[in-house]
Formats: sequence, C-alpha cells, structure tokens
Amino acid sequence: MGERPQSSEGKTTVLPSKATRDAYGETLLELGKKRNDIVVLDADLSGSTKTVKFAKAFPERFFNLGVSEQDMVGTAAGLAITGKVPFASTFAIFETGRAWDQIRLVVCYSNTNVKLVATHGGITVGEDGASHQALEDIALMRALPHMTVIVPADAIETVSVINVIANFTGPVYVRLGRAKVPQIMPPDYKFNPGQAYTFHTGKDVNIIAAGIMVDAALKASAMLKNEGIDAGVINMSTIKPLDEKTILNAAKNSRLIITAEEHSIIGGLGGAVCEFLSENYPMSVKRIGIKDTFGCSGAPDELLKLYSLTPEAIAETAREGLRK
Repeated sequence: MGERPQSSEGKTTVLPSKATRDAYGETLLELGKKRNDIVVLDADLSGSTKTVKFAKAFPERFFNLGVSEQDMVGTAAGLAITGKVPFASTFAIFETGRAWDQIRLVVCYSNTNVKLVATHGGITVGEDGASHQALEDIALMRALPHMTVIVPADAIETVSVINVIANFTGPVYVRLGRAKVPQIMPPDYKFNPGQAYTFHTGKDVNIIAAGIMVDAALKASAMLKNEGIDAGVINMSTIKPLDEKTILNAAKNSRLIITAEEHSIIGGLGGAVCEFLSENYPMSVKRIGIKDTFGCSGAPDELLKLYSLTPEAIAETAREGLRK
C-alpha cells in the first residue's frame, strides 16, 4: 500500500500501489473517447504496454506494427504529419535502442508531433534480465534535439503527464515501469512540463529523484529526519528540459545534492544535474544509479538492493557526504 501526502486542502488518502503502465492504458482509453485525432501504435506488446485497452475500444485507430519498432516509429511520424497525435509504445529497451536512428531522423530532426511512451524501463523489469532492462534509454533520448524526456513517479503523475502531452506539440519520450509502485503524489497534482515538484527543501541535503526513486527518496528523508538531518526531496520528472531554477535553489540552500534514478549514472538525471551545477553553482553532488554496468536477472526488490537503489543507500550516501 502506498500513502499519499496531504493535498493542498489538507486531506490525506491511502491508495493501493499501481503500475504506471496501467495508468497509461487507462488514460489512453479516456483520451480516445474524447478525441478522434488520438491514434496508438504498438510493436506486438500491447498486452504488456496496456495499449490493448485502446485497441479493443478503437480498433480503427490502433496499429500493431509487429516486432518492427523502426517501422512503428516511421509510421507514427507519418501519422503526425497528417494531423494525428500518435502514441507509439513498446518496451523501453526496444523503443529507444532498436529505433534510435528513426527517432533521430523522422521524429526529432523532422520535429514531428510523436509521443513515444515506453514501458518496462529500468532494472525492475526483473527476471527478464539484462537484455530487457533499459538502463541507457534516458541518455539516448536526452541527446536528441527537440526531444522532451519525462519519467513519472507514480500512477497519479502518469495520468497527468499523458493528458498534458496529448496537447503538447513536439516529440516527447515518457518512460514507465513494469511493477506496481506506491502512489505518492498529491491527489490534486497537475504536471507542468519542465517544472519539478518539491516535497520539501532541505537545509542539509536535497535529494533530486525521478521515477520510482522518488518514493525511495521520501523514505530516506524520513530516516534522516530521525537523526536530525534535514533532507529535502524534489521530484524531477522532466529530465529534459531541466527545472534549473529549482535545482539552483536547492543547491544554494544545502551542503549536498544527491541524485537518484533507476538508470545508469552516465547520461541520465545525475549527469544532467551535474552538467548544470558544474557550470552554474559548483558543489558536492553524489549520484545514485546503476554504476556503468549491465543488469542481471532477479526479483525487482532483490535487484534494487543489489544495485543500491534503496532508501537505506540514499540515507547512507547523505551521511557520508555530510561528514566530509
């Protein structure tokens, strides 16, 4: 069970954990009822990506391109040129890896209005192993001009993100997960592209996290609070463009910045934050993520512990960083 923080009206609600891919499928279905310009493409994984909900309701607006991710991206770009708003989905490793050349040329270089929504991102794909664990997808998408990169923290944020990008013009990459995650964002939360959500600004350390690591950061902050350490938590769901104003404010008000992501520490959220701070406010930054290695097969919780993507690891990193 996940516990939501208080809304702006002071109400606290407990909701069951929910996979972001489930929230994606449900939101697509609702969008399809309201807008005839929404079309959905998949690469033979609609049961897993949850686009199957849209496919059953609107078969005339759903296109299964088979195990042919490059064709899926090219077709999505063509549909965008005709005025449609295409959502193209498959697993993150296939969407960003196999179709990278097509994304670069017919989506980003052509600046077409394509929404790439990938599921099964990160190490928590679990038992499928290294071949299916996308740990470099954010780096691949960040490097492309015109591309906006978003990693929602939970189902609440996913619903808001999908509704917002349906009205957003330009290429977008959204990374979702496979497993159920606690719902932690406020019930009245509204996603704004490029704007981070600050749970609390810490005076000692600030943890800038994305995706499932936001929940881990909140738990680490609670641990540190019991030790007299004021640790802030920022949900940086838009990794490109970065919310530089929020990062700068956190840096100026604390002694240490920690980044936390379910991705390689190279080229992802940690890299983006370090690039910005090194040029604008040099200070101590510790990056938590996958340390330049491939993943392996295992249960999601076991893998998070193996690769030190836990609240305990974040808290210990904060203690070590503040002792120096």
